[in-house]
Amino acid sequence: MRILLVLILCLTPLGVSAQSLANQLFGARPMPSLQAPEAIGSYANGCAAGLVRLPETGPTWQAMRLSRNRNWGHPEAIEYVQELSRRAVQIGWNGLYIGDISQPRGGPMTSGHASHQIGLDIDIWMLPPRRLDLSRAERESLSSISVRSEDQRSVNANWTRQHRELLRQAALDPRVDRIFVAAAVKLEMCKTATRADTPWLQKIRPAVGHNYHFHVRLQCPRGSRNCVTQTPTVAELSNGGNGCDATLDWWVTDFLNPPRRERTEPAQPRRRHPREFTMADLPAQCQQVLAAP
Repeated sequence: MRILLVLILCLTPLGVSAQSLANQLFGARPMPSLQAPEAIGSYANGCAAGLVRLPETGPTWQAMRLSRNRNWGHPEAIEYVQELSRRAVQIGWNGLYIGDISQPRGGPMTSGHASHQIGLDIDIWMLPPRRLDLSRAERESLSSISVRSEDQRSVNANWTRQHRELLRQAALDPRVDRIFVAAAVKLEMCKTATRADTPWLQKIRPAVGHNYHFHVRLQCPRGSRNCVTQTPTVAELSNGGNGCDATLDWWVTDFLNPPRRERTEPAQPRRRHPREFTMADLPAQCQQVLAAP
């Protein structure tokens, strides 16, 4: 009887070892915790309580790749998606195709993203929807489009004025902290930037791997006391600039044509990916989220 009791405790969330891989534990939870909504920790090291599901299909959106079960987010994130999808209709699109948000209880993912852990990161496809009645199978097979050239220095023929306006609408929302796009997209948007564009254009940030979608990151919601706000960058602190300065030039100089490193320079230590995190690496509250009904 004692052996059976020990076995049961080992298999329940309360008996999970601090050394267990967090992504396997959170990836195995098919439903959210029955707790008040709260983002816990940071975007790349945390979890989330009380997430809600973005309905698979709405009047102006469809959630994609449903097999991943990643259409869960903080209520503010779900509200944001629905509102932005209605703005997409106003600019001439049929709505939006929504990629990954978070797992039902957030946490490190079993594949892909380092972030998307606290229900406040949202991937939105660059592909303008032709239909909003896609089957589950079609949502698995359909691919988005790239808006970046092969040499990464400019946008391609897929880029339109509607893309720019959609990103502007996305960034104007005061809940948005920043939006990640391909460097070529930011460069293109800077070409026509005016002083009036400065407040929102600052939020548009170049990042690797964002030519098929743009990645919206919301600020910590009110009431999420354990949510870690992202540290402002130098550009954010410099006279309210729009990010169309030397910081952006780095992407077409040092990033695309990295300077030759001297052999005497020590190699940088490899950073652990969140898929390697154990429960001991996450905020203590995440154990409660994992164990909650």
